[in-house]
Amino acid sequence: MTQQPKYDRTQPYNHLPLLPPPDDKVITIELLKAVNTANKAIAELKGLAKKLPNQSMLINTIVLREAKASTEIENIFTTDDELYKAFTTEEVPLKGNTKEVLRYRQALWRGFNYIKDRKKFDIDGLVDMYREVKQLNDGIRPPQTETVIKKRGSGLLGGSVVYTPPRGVAIIEKKLSNLIAYINDDNTYDYDPLIKLAVAHYQFEAIHPFRDGNGRVGRIMSILLLNQKQLLDFPILYLSAYIIAHKDKYYELLNKVTTLNWWREWILFMLSALEETAYYTIKKINEIDQLFNNTSLLLNEKLPHIRKETIEQLFEQPYIAPKALVGKGIKSVNTAKKYCQQMENLGILISEKAGKQVIYLNIDLFNLLADT
Repeated sequence: MTQQPKYDRTQPYNHLPLLPPPDDKVITIELLKAVNTANKAIAELKGLAKKLPNQSMLINTIVLREAKASTEIENIFTTDDELYKAFTTEEVPLKGNTKEVLRYRQALWRGFNYIKDRKKFDIDGLVDMYREVKQLNDGIRPPQTETVIKKRGSGLLGGSVVYTPPRGVAIIEKKLSNLIAYINDDNTYDYDPLIKLAVAHYQFEAIHPFRDGNGRVGRIMSILLLNQKQLLDFPILYLSAYIIAHKDKYYELLNKVTTLNWWREWILFMLSALEETAYYTIKKINEIDQLFNNTSLLLNEKLPHIRKETIEQLFEQPYIAPKALVGKGIKSVNTAKKYCQQMENLGILISEKAGKQVIYLNIDLFNLLADT
C-alpha cells in the first residue's frame, strides 16, 4: 500500500482521499441511530409541507431566510427590511450585501430546477450555481490562483493558514467527478442519503473548486441533495441557521476531518444539524400556517370579497406591491390598492414608501420571520 504524503496545511492538499471514507471511520450504532432520528424529522417536514393547501405560499419565505443566513456565514450581512423591500420592488436600490443574498436565492432556485430536470448532480450544474452566486463567467479555479484558507479574526493566530485546497484543474476535476459519482450512484455507493450529504458537504469544501463562493455553493448542494434523493419536494430546509448557531464547531470539525480523519464526529454534527433544522422549519411552517389561517378568518368575516389567492400572495414574503396582486383574483392595480388599504385599516398590512411607490408590509409575518 502506497503511504499517503504527510499532511501539510500550507501545501495544496492534492492527495485529498477520494470517497467513500473507510466504513470503520463512519459506521457505529450511535451514528445509525442518529441517521434514523434525522430521517424521521425530515420525513415529518416533508409530510407537513404536503398537507398545506398551497406549498408555494411558504417556499419563498423559507428560501429567503436560508439565503440570508447562508450569506451571513460568509460575514455578508443585510437587514430583513432591506432584503424584503429589494425582493418586492425595483424602486429600492440594491446594496452590495442585499445583492449577494438575492443571488444566493436565485442560485438555489437554478440549482433546484437543474436537479429536478436531470435527476443528478454534475460539474456543469455546480459551475452554473457558482456563476449565479458570484455573477462571474469563470469556472474551476485555475492553478495560478493560489487559494488558501486563513484563520479569521485579529488575534495572535489571525491570518495564519488553516488549509490549502487541491490545486490544478485536472486534479480538482478528478476529485469533483469522484464526489459527484458518490452522490449520484446509489448502487456503487450504497449509503443512507443523509450520510452522503454530510460526507459530500465536507468533500466539496475540501476540494474548494472555485475562487470564491464555495461555502454558499456547498450549502446549496447539501439542500438540493435532499431534493435529488426525494426526501423533500422543495428546498425548504433552513440549514444555515444551525451552522450560524454552531459556527466555531462547524469549522473545527471540518478541520478535524482533514487533520485527524474524524469522519464520525463530523457526520454526527451534520445529522444533528439536519434533525434540529427540520424541527425548526416545521415550527416556522406551523407558525406561518396559523397566521395565515387567522388572517383568512378575519378577512372572510370583514372583507369577504378578498379571495384566497390574494391572501396567499400576502404570505409569499412580508412586503407586497399592489401590482403583484393583479391576476390573483384582482383585475386592476387600482382595485389592488383599494384592497391593500382596506387590509391596512384592519391592521393586517402597513403601508410604506419605497421610492415613488407605496408597498405594504405584512407586519405579523415579518415579525415571525425575524424571530430566528
